[in-house]
Amino acid sequence: MSRITLPLLTGLIGTAILVWLGTWQMQRLEWKRDILTEIQARIGGDPAPLPATRTPETDRYQPVQLNGTVEPEELYVLVSQKRVGAGYRVISPFVTDDGRRILLDRGFIPVDERDTARDGGEKSINGNLHWPDDRTSATPDNDIDGNTWFARDIAPMAEVLGTEPLLVIVRNMSPTDPGVTPLAVDTSGIPNDHLQYAITWYSLAVVWLIGTIALVWRMRQTKEG
Repeated sequence: MSRITLPLLTGLIGTAILVWLGTWQMQRLEWKRDILTEIQARIGGDPAPLPATRTPETDRYQPVQLNGTVEPEELYVLVSQKRVGAGYRVISPFVTDDGRRILLDRGFIPVDERDTARDGGEKSINGNLHWPDDRTSATPDNDIDGNTWFARDIAPMAEVLGTEPLLVIVRNMSPTDPGVTPLAVDTSGIPNDHLQYAITWYSLAVVWLIGTIALVWRMRQTKEG
């Protein structure tokens, strides 16, 4: 066996593996795009009644149309909006006309509007059911006593406000909620990084192949010299 055979095989096998990883990520990209298209279609679909039983796997993003009363209690979830800065999501209890008491994500207010009185009362709501996944390993614990939340943790919020652990995120409200900007459910917060991963793997394959060619060329030159 020539002394360049092993480096050449190693280089070609490594290149093939990296190309396969890039191709796999491209396949994942198409899969994720299909998922996002499906989610977007569901978000904008026909409204349905509130489910009798809560099933995140099947009810997530389900559009709903509700009539009822926004009650005055508010919880504040610290968030940041591009080109706006820091502020809060306002979470209030909402009592439907048929007597169910749920959580309502009314939307965004700037930090300095926290103590401003907001309109409650009878409202017609168009929105989406959601079970947000805001919490990561870096998310601080909620300051429940100080009413500053760092994630929309549905169970403890429901306990504080005395509601079902069911959250509707407002898309639009009538009459409107002055000073509150709805942050409707969409797919922008769902990561889809597979194209970047594919580019990384393909780039590494090119680098690996160039490195292999350079090594084999140098070994041949050394042998001939």
